[in-house]
Amino acid sequence: MSRRIRRKLTRRGQEKVDYLEVDESLTLDERGIVDWTKLPNDTVIQLFSCLNYRDRASMSSTCRTWRNLGVSPCLWQGLDLRSHKCDSAAAVSLAPRCRNLQKLRFRGAESADAIIQLQAKSLNEISGDYCRKITDATLSVIAARHESLESLQLGPDFCERISSDAIKAIAICCPQLRRLRLSGIREVDGDAINALARNCKGLVDIGLIDCLNIDEVALGNVLSLQFLSVAGTTNMKWTLALQNWSKLPNLTGLDVSRTDIIPNAALRLFSSSPCLKILCALYCPALEQDANFVSNNNRRGKLLLSFFTDIFKEVASLFADTTNKERNVFVEWRNLKTKGRKMDAVMNWLEWILSHSLLRIAESNPQGLDNFWLSQGAYLLLCLMRSTQEEVQERAATGLATFVVIDDENASIHGGRAEAVMRDGGIGLLLNLARSWREGLQTEAAKAIANLSVNANVAKAVAEEGGISVLAILAKSMNRLAAEEAAGGLWNLSVGEEHKAAIAEAGGVKALVDLIFKWSISGGEGVLERAAGALANLAADDKCSMEVAAVGGVHALVKLAQECKAEGVQEQAARALANLAAHGDSNSNNAAVGQEAGALEALVQLIRSPHDGVRQEAAGALWNLSFDDRNREAIAAAGGVEALVTLAQSCSNASPGLQERAAGALWGLSVSEANSIAIGREGGVAPLIALARSDVEDVHETAAGALWNLAFNPGNAFRIVEEGGVPALVHLCSSSISKMARFMAALALAYMFDGRFDDLWR
Repeated sequence: MSRRIRRKLTRRGQEKVDYLEVDESLTLDERGIVDWTKLPNDTVIQLFSCLNYRDRASMSSTCRTWRNLGVSPCLWQGLDLRSHKCDSAAAVSLAPRCRNLQKLRFRGAESADAIIQLQAKSLNEISGDYCRKITDATLSVIAARHESLESLQLGPDFCERISSDAIKAIAICCPQLRRLRLSGIREVDGDAINALARNCKGLVDIGLIDCLNIDEVALGNVLSLQFLSVAGTTNMKWTLALQNWSKLPNLTGLDVSRTDIIPNAALRLFSSSPCLKILCALYCPALEQDANFVSNNNRRGKLLLSFFTDIFKEVASLFADTTNKERNVFVEWRNLKTKGRKMDAVMNWLEWILSHSLLRIAESNPQGLDNFWLSQGAYLLLCLMRSTQEEVQERAATGLATFVVIDDENASIHGGRAEAVMRDGGIGLLLNLARSWREGLQTEAAKAIANLSVNANVAKAVAEEGGISVLAILAKSMNRLAAEEAAGGLWNLSVGEEHKAAIAEAGGVKALVDLIFKWSISGGEGVLERAAGALANLAADDKCSMEVAAVGGVHALVKLAQECKAEGVQEQAARALANLAAHGDSNSNNAAVGQEAGALEALVQLIRSPHDGVRQEAAGALWNLSFDDRNREAIAAAGGVEALVTLAQSCSNASPGLQERAAGALWGLSVSEANSIAIGREGGVAPLIALARSDVEDVHETAAGALWNLAFNPGNAFRIVEEGGVPALVHLCSSSISKMARFMAALALAYMFDGRFDDLWR
């Protein structure tokens, strides 16, 4: 009997039961463990197909059988290099497996240079992201090495170093080209476009997106053209475009989104282009601001996709009676049993240009689009996330992650948009995509979940639908980008108290700590900041803080504070250490942080940072740590007194949070008489008096506490009087709304003038 696993379906009454029939050769061994080397070949190949290229290559080195299976051509028809570094050495090692490679996705200029080494002569589809640094020379060599190329896409970011020369090289070297989509080229001249028209007779899809100048006349010579996108392209001469594009015999779809097209030009396109079916004009202000054009329904049976039309209804009109519900038109089209090739081409193009334009519009976040996003945009993005095209799915997920954000700096999102996604079933869909084995899709889905989870209602829905476990698993990914977004999701979910315990139960704490050890200090700042930020939130909870310490979190965070130079990472690491040290009465973490080698020295060094956020969190950590006697003296020995006095002297115009923590840390250190004397000697009295004059309750409260401790020492008491501290303390006694501040100010005055220091005053 051959070794194989067959899936059978049987019936038990009306219930279908699905089970696996396993051959005897696949039984467990005496230890109850499956012998993976005895798996059927087709099963091994199926498992390999779910791995990224690095894991696939690693698994292939396990044994001779798997080595032979690992080079099966079916495993290397498509290759996605975006999630991992791919230099020339990696490409050379992959080359023997890539002889039959047909589809390739890459990211960045280094990968573009490296893919030439793959020697994939049968490659017919290339798609590249982050192409700003790719040059004409690199793109020309890629074209020369891949004569069978049918599709070339670079974007959505700008290709700033690519010129018309590279496009001419593509036209000459790739005569089978059918699709060319490029973003952000400065100029596409007539020679380049005419070269495409002469040499690429099957070219049906051109996207020249966000370009500065395009030769409109030459585009009229590409007679094979069926789909054209000039979205975001400036300096268009619409008169020339109308004269030449209306003559294109096969032009079916035209995308002019984000351009300055005027109503007259749009109307003439409807009337003069015999084959044109669809005009996509998303965010074209000149059209949207013309009331007559908006109300004009005489489009000669052609579709107009814009912010003022019902996009679902327009698309549904392509199918006559084949759709029952207009809002489900994309789903119903995918489920059609019989499809026409022409209609499939139209719908695939529509999905692509819609996902691209919606993402670009979401990135620019123009005002006045709330009604569109709430009524159509959110649901449209969710529909596109169900596309069979990977790029469409990813851009739609990125669009969801982007359109809800209204303020990057303050992590502020639009509650209505976020809840619209939740209302339309977006959370479950995003979680399913995050479970995908496709790394790019995992990353973008995790990013959307992270951003949406800033909203408390969405965060609750994410938790209820199992999202915390999904993010905890993704945080363990070898794909840095996916792990980074998953850590960001856990960071947002851990803001409140509701989900901290669930994150810990799902293994999130250890996953976050492991991330810090896994990724290098240089190049991994994004994932490190998010991991440290999530740990900082979790450490604010007593039980979670104990788990953070138990799985090595103290060492990991101190390592970041010592070695990482990125301000965001430093700030979150210091905040996490501050929160770990805040539970002095209930656990031993305060002492544990202080006893970690280099911890106090690192925090004292961060006090000297030029970044206010870093200084604030480091001062807060030292304040909490100073409640432990041993820490207090160790901080002083590490130069903490001098650093904190300097901080207090320099923060008169800083945020109240920084002022409070600077005064609080000096308050904590001044409990020790030796430290109190050192603070006075270093000039700490004057800045504390200045902070005591603050109108902010938290600031003058901590300053009063520090002055109270300092007043025990005769020398400091004299300095307080000399620096004008008496009026400041009297003012606090009479005017502060804080009982604690009034109490400590009164005690400071009492200690200063109780008669013990009479000899000093004489």
